[in-house]
Amino acid sequence: MARIARFVRNDQPTVYHVISRTALPGLPIKAADKDYLLYLIRRLSTLYLVDVLGFCLMDNHFHLVVRVYPESELSDEELRSRYKAYHGEDQEIGGELMTRYRERMTSLGTFIKDIKQGFTRFYNKKYNRRGYFWGERFKSMIVQDGKTLVNLLAYVDLNPIRAGIVGKPEDYKWCSLGYHLQSGNKGELLSVDFGLRDWNALDPGEIVRKYREFVYETGAVDAGKGAVIDQKVVDRERKRKYAISRADRFRYRSRYFTDAGIIGSKEFVGEVFDRIKHLLGSKDERKFTPVSGVEGVYSMKRLSSAA
Repeated sequence: MARIARFVRNDQPTVYHVISRTALPGLPIKAADKDYLLYLIRRLSTLYLVDVLGFCLMDNHFHLVVRVYPESELSDEELRSRYKAYHGEDQEIGGELMTRYRERMTSLGTFIKDIKQGFTRFYNKKYNRRGYFWGERFKSMIVQDGKTLVNLLAYVDLNPIRAGIVGKPEDYKWCSLGYHLQSGNKGELLSVDFGLRDWNALDPGEIVRKYREFVYETGAVDAGKGAVIDQKVVDRERKRKYAISRADRFRYRSRYFTDAGIIGSKEFVGEVFDRIKHLLGSKDERKFTPVSGVEGVYSMKRLSSAA
């Protein structure tokens, strides 16, 4: 039987909700695996002409909400810039290769294919296995900007709540709200252009606050599809008008004290890494991350993590 054609719009910017599930039984995607999947999404979004609006990476599937732009909006200058950002500043592109990349960099199907194939290679190597990782081809739907989009993003961010994994959506690091609050939207991965006129004039921080309010109010309603946000938690956040305090930000950053491989001053982290690098068989360069909310403290991820 022939496949049903995928709904795509190639003549204008279009938002898609993508869902892809693993073919493996159980819950095979562990924490470090989710870190790598998120790394792939971040990295490939520098090449493709897309806005990442939301995501949620679960133990056996992922949700991704992206706005894909048409070829007509990809100038030669931006194409070259994205190509260099992805492949290296010394790499040049021209001629027929530019034509092929223009088509590739504006294709939803190729973007998701690169994410899934990259993850499969990582997973199979890590767990010494062969074969498929993902199940049937990914599902996608076209989503209208504005109110429909915000409702969809809330649905995606509430996945860990419905599954009973966390009590607050931002406590889950592999969803949009978790990424906004725990990493401070590292690398500006997530766009907050939801197409809502009354939000567009606001600064990004205020948009995230209003979106968080929307997610909490939506997540407190029992729709009969899993757990909901506890009403006491919602009432407490209402009193604070959904503002994120300095204490909140420190609490989310405090994961560095358990998740980091090395933590301390920049000099200390560098010195320790240089001393132990040969024991780990790593060719990685030093990568320091300042711990927000704690002045002068830096961390370096464990070398087994790709995030």
